[in-house]
Amino acid sequence: MLSLIAGLAGAADNTTSVTPASTQQAKAPTSGIAVEYIDPAVRVQDDLFTHMNGKWLATTEIPADKASWGSFAKLRDDIQPQLRTIIENAANSKDKAAGTDTQRIGDFYASFMDEARLEQLGVAPLKGEFARIAALKDKKQLPALIAHFNKIGVSAPYGFAIHQDNKDSTKYVADLYQDGLGLPDRDYYLKADDKKLADTLAKYEQHMAKMLTLAGDNNGPASARAVVDFEKQLAKLQWTKVELRDPIKAYNKVDVAKLNTMAPGYDWKTYLADAGIGGKVNYVIVSQPSYFKGMTALLNKTPVETLQAYFRFHTVHAFAPYLNKSIVDENFAFYGTVLSGVTEQQPRWKRGVSVSEGALGEAVGKLYVAEQFPADRKARMEKLVNNLLASYKTSIDTLDWMSPVTKKQAQAKLAKFTTKIGYPNKWRDYSALTVSKDDLVGNVMRSHEFEYNKEINKLGKPIDRDEWGMTPQTVNAYYNPEMNEIVFPAAILQAPFFDAAADDAVNYGAIGGVIGHEISHGFDDQGAQYDGDGNLRDWWTKADHKNFAAKTKMLVEQYNQFSPLPGYHVNGELTLGENIADNSGIAIAYKAYKLSLNGKQAPVIDGLTGDQRFYMGFAQVWRMKMREAAQIQQIKTDPHSPGQFRANGPMRNQPGFYDAFGVKPGDKMYLAPKDRVIMW
Repeated sequence: MLSLIAGLAGAADNTTSVTPASTQQAKAPTSGIAVEYIDPAVRVQDDLFTHMNGKWLATTEIPADKASWGSFAKLRDDIQPQLRTIIENAANSKDKAAGTDTQRIGDFYASFMDEARLEQLGVAPLKGEFARIAALKDKKQLPALIAHFNKIGVSAPYGFAIHQDNKDSTKYVADLYQDGLGLPDRDYYLKADDKKLADTLAKYEQHMAKMLTLAGDNNGPASARAVVDFEKQLAKLQWTKVELRDPIKAYNKVDVAKLNTMAPGYDWKTYLADAGIGGKVNYVIVSQPSYFKGMTALLNKTPVETLQAYFRFHTVHAFAPYLNKSIVDENFAFYGTVLSGVTEQQPRWKRGVSVSEGALGEAVGKLYVAEQFPADRKARMEKLVNNLLASYKTSIDTLDWMSPVTKKQAQAKLAKFTTKIGYPNKWRDYSALTVSKDDLVGNVMRSHEFEYNKEINKLGKPIDRDEWGMTPQTVNAYYNPEMNEIVFPAAILQAPFFDAAADDAVNYGAIGGVIGHEISHGFDDQGAQYDGDGNLRDWWTKADHKNFAAKTKMLVEQYNQFSPLPGYHVNGELTLGENIADNSGIAIAYKAYKLSLNGKQAPVIDGLTGDQRFYMGFAQVWRMKMREAAQIQQIKTDPHSPGQFRANGPMRNQPGFYDAFGVKPGDKMYLAPKDRVIMW
């Protein structure tokens, strides 16, 4: 699933006709541009991002409880009070019959808000898990223990997921993958020459020692040293984030009977049985075979005592936010402050809202949509999506780097796109989830098991094409190559992404850019490896592969030059797919906007032409500030480029941007025509 940042389902109308985004616009539409944030001292031609957001950057402080702040974060924050009202109404409802979604939502929230009880309990809710770990005396017990932790949401050296088979998208399959690190990326363990990462690793060990001590380990510091060394060995075995982007390399079909040849001596039969998939599958997909071979050898040579400490730490870490204050605070001190630079925890109610709607996302989402998502917003969005799809359809035929044979395949894939807007047409059934008002940790564990069982139960059944990968209240969007679908949750369909009061130009630049971004994921370096049915299949000619690779190489080199912090550069290979989507998405959105004018001249609003408002609308979406620690974490782990480069990077390659603002040689945004990457 390729998301925009770290609705009724149905087939899209892929006709070639283009309709205006709004047939009933206000008589005097606004520009939709936040002109109060524009810094006139910075020329658009030198830095679009800072020109658009300069005054905001100069005067805005990142809230103390946030790692970053900007358009996405503010909209998420604005939604929290709405969700709070929905959830607290459920908690205070007098008509809260047992087993209803109202009861589940209300009691989940109430169990989190009862701080006095959590303080009284301390780590007692984890007593059973600690006993299970203490019973580990023989490494033959590891497969069953790991299977258990996979179910309840505790990190282990590996995990698995259920998804569509990438080479037979009509079937669900189990996928084994590397896991088990307490830090965001292997680089935190292995880049000893990076002082910031080395300092984080040292503080991680100190944090682990404190957490183990709070959990009852009398040898916390010694245990932490051993566990960090174990995780460092795991990190050496793991594939890099760039390697993980290759779906062909990660597709390794292994018969269940032959798993022991991949990881000799490991009892896969016991693991699969305890995981609940024994007998349900004949094969699994092993994403990183070399990792599993090395992991097995590492487990064999690691002392049982170290493995016990490893699981104790990851257990207390997994449930730390739901325990007593000393553990909550220590967990935040490292994962909030050290890793992300955040200095203040979110108010209790916000954390309660997050965990409650995280566990009961669609139950909350159903109520959110009824209160906050007008029907006309969905209808207008549908027209925008259809316009973007129509522009893609036209553009495919004009591409100078794609042969007629491949164009035919591309059109076939585009015609099979499914669009989902706002909310699902079939809501989740939570009746199998038990929620108790006085058992927060139990609620969290049961919610993990509920999700786990939902996934396991997919095996052997038809693909559920109504399922959503995000809740309606999520400020994001995504493309799923296995389903060949684009999905836009209700929450993102509001300003600054979608402004019902604004002229079409800013909406095409903002939400149009988002739509174009998600569609183009179907044709980026990863998505293009899947056909219209969601199968990994090479439908390109060799010459087209070569032409595409030449363009993507140029894009990688462009983004490698961007540096948000001294000593840290954007990884052009890691961010390639998202950079392609930004580049292609805004290009197609511009074509769709021009077509929507039906040959008419766009009005000048706030002294800005339609084309200028279009590009400025895109740039203000990426208004963002980020703390240094969070920025480092993003660079190391996130396939998305930092906000300023998502605004500026694509523009340097757009001919329309040059025309709109008169960008010329000598301007900092200027690239010579031969150096521009024009994909669509």
